[in-house]
Amino acid sequence: MPNGSGSGIGAGDGDSPSWTAPESWAVEKEGGDTSLAAYSSSDESIHAKSGPLPHTLHSSGERGGASGSGGAGLAPTRTKRKKRPPGGKGLYKVRIYRANNSYHVVSCDLNVTVAQLTPQLNKKLLLDPGVEPHRLHLKERGRERVLAPTERPADIVRRRLEQAGYDVADGLDLLGADDIQFLLKFVYKSSVLGPPEEETQFDTFDLIDLTSRSLRAVPITLYAHADAIVYLNLSRNPMLEIPLDFIQACTTLRELRLSHMALKKVPQSVRHCRTLQWLDLSCNRIADLDDAGLQQIPQLRHLKLQNNRMERLPYYFPHLRELQDLNISNNKFKHLPAVVCELRALVDLDASFNSIAELPDELGQLTELEHLIIVGNQVSRIPEQCANLRNLRVLDCRRNHISDISVVCTLPKIEQLLADHNAMHALDVSFGPALKQLDASHNDITQLTLVPGPLGQPYALTTLNLSHAKLSTLDDLALAQLTALEVLHIDHNSIRSLPESLGGLSRLKHLSCSNNHLYTLPSSIGRLQWLETLEAHNNDLSELPMSLWNCSSLQVINVTSNVISTWSLPPGSIDLEVAVSHAWASSISLLSDRKGSSSSITGSTLPALASSLERLYVGENSLTADSLHPLALLKELRVLNLSFNNIQQLPSSFFRNLTQLRELYLSGNDISAIPTENLQHMTNLEVLFLNGNKLQTLPREISKLTKLSVMDVGSNVLKYNINNWEFDWNWNFNTNLRYLNLSGNKRLEIKPDMNHRQSRNQQQLSDFSSLTQLRILGLMDVTIGMQTNIPDESEDRRVRTSMADVNGMAYGIADTLGMTEHLTMIDLVQPHFRGSPDEAIFAMFGRASHIASNNRLTKFLHDSFLRVFAEELAKLNHGEGVPDAMRRSFLKLNKLLHDYLYSTSGRKMSHVSASAMNQTIHDKIGASGIVLYLVDRKLYVANAGNALAVISRQGIAHLISRKHDPFDRLETARIRAAEGWVSPKGFVNDEIDVSRSFGFYYLLPVVNPRPDVFQYDLTPADEFVIVGNRGLWDYVSYQTAVDIARKERDPMIAAQKLRDFAISYGAEGTTMIMVIKVSDLFPKSHPSELQLSPEPVILAEDLLRSLVKTRRPGANITNRDISRLDDEVSPPTGHIALVFTDIRNSTHLWEVNPGMQSAMVLHNNLLRRLLRFCGGYEVKTEGDAFMCSFPTTLNALWWCMSVQTQLLDLPWPLEILECEDGKEILDSKGRCIARGLSLRMGIHCGQPVCEPDPVTGRMDYFGPMVNRAARVNAVAAGGQIMCSADVIKEINARILESGPDTEYSYLQPANAVEAIRDMGVQIFPIGEVKLKGLEVPENLSILYPAALAGRQNLEAFEMAPTASGSRVQFSVEQMRELGLLCVRLETLAMSKVFRPIPVRKGSIASASGQSKADEMPDSPLVIRDDPSLYLPVMDEKSSDAHLTTVLHSLSLRIDNALTKLAFMYMSDIERQRGAPDLALRDQILELCRPILV
Repeated sequence: MPNGSGSGIGAGDGDSPSWTAPESWAVEKEGGDTSLAAYSSSDESIHAKSGPLPHTLHSSGERGGASGSGGAGLAPTRTKRKKRPPGGKGLYKVRIYRANNSYHVVSCDLNVTVAQLTPQLNKKLLLDPGVEPHRLHLKERGRERVLAPTERPADIVRRRLEQAGYDVADGLDLLGADDIQFLLKFVYKSSVLGPPEEETQFDTFDLIDLTSRSLRAVPITLYAHADAIVYLNLSRNPMLEIPLDFIQACTTLRELRLSHMALKKVPQSVRHCRTLQWLDLSCNRIADLDDAGLQQIPQLRHLKLQNNRMERLPYYFPHLRELQDLNISNNKFKHLPAVVCELRALVDLDASFNSIAELPDELGQLTELEHLIIVGNQVSRIPEQCANLRNLRVLDCRRNHISDISVVCTLPKIEQLLADHNAMHALDVSFGPALKQLDASHNDITQLTLVPGPLGQPYALTTLNLSHAKLSTLDDLALAQLTALEVLHIDHNSIRSLPESLGGLSRLKHLSCSNNHLYTLPSSIGRLQWLETLEAHNNDLSELPMSLWNCSSLQVINVTSNVISTWSLPPGSIDLEVAVSHAWASSISLLSDRKGSSSSITGSTLPALASSLERLYVGENSLTADSLHPLALLKELRVLNLSFNNIQQLPSSFFRNLTQLRELYLSGNDISAIPTENLQHMTNLEVLFLNGNKLQTLPREISKLTKLSVMDVGSNVLKYNINNWEFDWNWNFNTNLRYLNLSGNKRLEIKPDMNHRQSRNQQQLSDFSSLTQLRILGLMDVTIGMQTNIPDESEDRRVRTSMADVNGMAYGIADTLGMTEHLTMIDLVQPHFRGSPDEAIFAMFGRASHIASNNRLTKFLHDSFLRVFAEELAKLNHGEGVPDAMRRSFLKLNKLLHDYLYSTSGRKMSHVSASAMNQTIHDKIGASGIVLYLVDRKLYVANAGNALAVISRQGIAHLISRKHDPFDRLETARIRAAEGWVSPKGFVNDEIDVSRSFGFYYLLPVVNPRPDVFQYDLTPADEFVIVGNRGLWDYVSYQTAVDIARKERDPMIAAQKLRDFAISYGAEGTTMIMVIKVSDLFPKSHPSELQLSPEPVILAEDLLRSLVKTRRPGANITNRDISRLDDEVSPPTGHIALVFTDIRNSTHLWEVNPGMQSAMVLHNNLLRRLLRFCGGYEVKTEGDAFMCSFPTTLNALWWCMSVQTQLLDLPWPLEILECEDGKEILDSKGRCIARGLSLRMGIHCGQPVCEPDPVTGRMDYFGPMVNRAARVNAVAAGGQIMCSADVIKEINARILESGPDTEYSYLQPANAVEAIRDMGVQIFPIGEVKLKGLEVPENLSILYPAALAGRQNLEAFEMAPTASGSRVQFSVEQMRELGLLCVRLETLAMSKVFRPIPVRKGSIASASGQSKADEMPDSPLVIRDDPSLYLPVMDEKSSDAHLTTVLHSLSLRIDNALTKLAFMYMSDIERQRGAPDLALRDQILELCRPILV
């Protein structure tokens, strides 16, 4: 019998007997089992020298008497923390348990091994010296194993604590003495093999699963049935070897799983399993497979090696000729091993989350490959040889740096291509005949061009995702070719309109075009009879096309956040018109002024949409009561969202035809009364949102809505007698209520009726006793009587009764329960924290999804945080700060949570007696957390997970927390260092979607709650903080959230509005949002200099406020993002400031740069946004130039400086950033001073002639002052702000305070002065300049924000640049190659062949290749000449403008040649057939159509 390596092998010396015991006998060698050393877990450890180390081992467990007992032993004590480097000579404390759960604490050096520690353990922990030998075991990550003699326990403790988030400053040397069973546990116990026999009973012996059984040997029972075992799973056991005799007895074993076993080497016996087809070695510590001998397994087809430490594969890999499935993801490969490319039978290859920068050309040899996954690497190019992968069906190359996927798009069998989060800038491809799904989202794509497919063969593409790109248009011809398309995502682009060819996509089911700049939808959309979902929210739509009524399958329309004011009914019969009018009980005809008739509506007149539409979202539009009439036709509606429109009164018969409604959202309108007619018939209604209106009473009919479970009437003006149930609504009659929010109704009083009981069954209607299912009750700012019975909070109920004010700051909160029956999120607000009037806490804990969440866990975090944080603040040492306390609080809270969930005192559970199922449930739950700690005017933010905080600073969103996403490269590196891994779908260990969290103890320390802590000094420019969980941030961008909240003065209404927006955008889970108005910390006071001014005291802010227009309903605002901002000021008159702007080299960029259109959208939106913030008025635009007026000089300067600063941060298209005019430039200090489009600006102030434009109605300005302002701008270079002398005088007076006040200084707004001072100004005088066309010269100065002053040292680029203005840098050599192609095609069109004259003749290298060409040197079919004679002049000095012209010329010549060749081909075919071929002519003409056009 062949011997394998292991503990059962004989010593091999001369005195040994010839017979060797089988490995399954586990006969130990004399001197102990040294084989364990090869499989130790101390991978970072350095083997200690033999012999004891002096003064490194001490006993400290008997302090104060006998050893502590159990998990409730000595309370953790923390002495003064000492910072010491890891690996130093300090002693670390390690708690080691006996089998009976009592423990002993030893102090030892990091280098002390188990072998050196064992004598001390025998002395302290073995009460009976005669017992069997004991070994030190380690329990962690759901498994238990024996430590090898060379492993170092103290070093293991240190490393695990660091992986779990602890720092050296947290006292790593002392933490090991505490109870850290939540992380690991050392147990010194007997080495009895395996669990008792009765625990390993088997019903069948073909499929054996022994996962997590703490097995150190194969159960004896299996030996007798080894030949029947087909599947064997030994994962998560401390077994380091599998006996060779057992493996040889498994004659039918096909699948062997050995994952999560801390293996550093493959068990030697595995190679002897000749029948093995599936081998799983994932999630171990294997560094190489050199001595694994896997080539001896002839039938091995599936090999799982993910999450190991391999950097290379062994030489023998090509001998695995049957291998079809190889997973090497989450290893340390920097290159794809060359041996992989020799596995010709390979079908599935996963190399995700390595550090692979380049794919080898030899990859194209894997012609049988069907699935290739390379997610999360650094690949920049797909080799041309990949065109040979003729069987490839799925390519997942997400999150790399790939710029071109055209090589794989045309593969004959490719079906799914996932390439999001790459570096593609253009999609100029042709799709293969089988490609069905393409995801190219999150790329900087600016253009989409599809090469026509094969003749007569349409594209098979059914799903196309181009979202989060930079598309400004969607090519009409490209879209028309995708006739099989079913799902189209083009969200988050800059598209202004969709082509009419959209109507040709007859199979389209899902169209998502949200977050663009669409001002209309194509009328052809009515032809989409299979369309089921239309997502077009957050655009600039002013109306819905009438043809939409023809979509017979449309179930969902979401047009939230547009500027829609009308939705016209389809042209139909008089019956349809009259039916609608009667439905609303209105005498106003919708379509004409014709009188109504008594005719009734018939089925044939109903539009198709009326029978299909189930969910309609039209929130945040411009609808009025008169716009609601079409809703009367939508009888199948289940969800209707009309929030945040201009609806002041609902039609009296609003509910007549909406009896199928389940959810109704009417928040944020000015509704003062709910119509009662037909309200009682809404028996299916479950959700009713009425918050943010002007309701004073609620009708009694709401009580009849028996299914109502969610009711929000917060932030109204409710004031009625809640006990008057016969006429007004009382909540106690809706017994199914789970969510009830009355917060923000400051006039509402809830108190018992002391005079007489207006109740049913003697029930007191002022309490909430009937609402037994209530989970959330909001009563903030509501007056509550002394004798009112308010329900208590519990693990499954949240009751808010506080005032909406914390330490003088107003705050608001809003949330939803989502689909869950229990609380998954809970908030925490604590004013006067630790009794200090300057300290406050805001926090939230939980998960947005009901999956993996638990209300008991969340409640514990809520109840314990304040105490833990106060303790940690009190323990801070000198040199430590609040961030240390916040980090330690999160980590300690996680430990306490573990003890609470598993302790014997905890309800329902104990660590000892819990069933395996309950333990699994507690292991697999968790919660994100975010805490804001406010001390005076300093804000500390700590978060773990995906609950985030954003602050608004002068209207600009700034993220002050960090999302812990497993896809984040820094988080991925941390996860890998902690022996975890990330799956292609972005889950940690393929389990959860967040990389840091409380709970999830089975993934600790990979997933830990160590927070990122941010410190932020508040200033008067800071307005409010938005805190939200992923239910908000997954659907609403940071800046959009700030824009929405900034529009509301009341933070309670702002929070409710944000929640309602998240619901409208698609949030379905639990959403929680806080808005904290930090600007209240800075009381508004009048500047003292204004009070002493001899001029009349007029506050500039009041002046600007008086200039602001009152927006009229239906005002001509066509941009949704702009409409959310402050209203535009009225056109300034009198003494004003004018600003002219212009983009440097814009004409050139428009000619050659395809990213210019997307860049202009970014440019225009920024300028218009900042005009609203800075109080400016847009006079007009001409091309890319703006003319703006401002009521004061400093408003104009504030705007110019803000624009120049924020232009650097825009997400410019890649084509702009890689051209000479838009490349990033750093100053001498490494700061970015130029990036993207460069804008010149000129400011001048004076009194122009003001006249409204007769066409546009907008104010226009004329006169010498306007001319001078325009000339000032003309002198400026890109990136400069050119100022006239009058402007500089105002800056000296109010900003620098170095000159006398002007007559207009008292009008300059304080917020502008403060903002300019914060940015700082740098002025570079030029002197007098003669301006074009003006006689009097102007004294000019160049001004920059202080951070951009380095621009003064840059050379001005005013002429057309010599470097490229396009994404691809021009190459003269490439142009010559293109020219040669052009000449060859033109010659071929003349039925001849062009051959260039060779540069060298007679060379050895080219002799063979040239011989055939020289066979007929005088043939009339061959033209030999110098191709440069037929091409324009090109050399290295040619400018891009010249090369661009050459490119256009060559392109036209190539087009003409190809067209002639196509017609020659057609003529030949028809000549052969002897008759015209009309079908062929149509195909040829279709191919030539783009050329002919």
